Amino acid sequence: MSLETCIRLDPCGPWVAVRLLHVAVGFYFLREYESSLETLKRVIRSYPDYPSSHRWLVAGLGQAGHVEEAKEALGKAIATTPGSFEMYVRKRVPWHRPEDHAHFLEGLRKAGWRET
Repeated sequence: MSLETCIRLDPCGPWVAVRLLHVAVGFYFLREYESSLETLKRVIRSYPDYPSSHRWLVAGLGQAGHVEEAKEALGKAIATTPGSFEMYVRKRVPWHRPEDHAHFLEGLRKAGWRET
């Protein structure tokens, strides 16, 4: 995979978190949730302040059926970056197709997120 090659060639570069997130989101959309979670946990270990990884972790945990861990991650994701969470969850970003955003929201709902 091209992103993995980029990471291998520049493991300390400024774009590693973004590249890893793209790998994780790719796995998520392929419904390979465990691979997505593995990659997301790697991002969070190395870049704990990168908010996108926390949102996708919640969705992945929800989809994978890890309900208790998902609920805990949901609380952390919202508490850590509430504005970012709202902005990227309630509004579909233009680079996601509507069906991909719906798939993301489905994972969040399975994790216990409620639209209010």
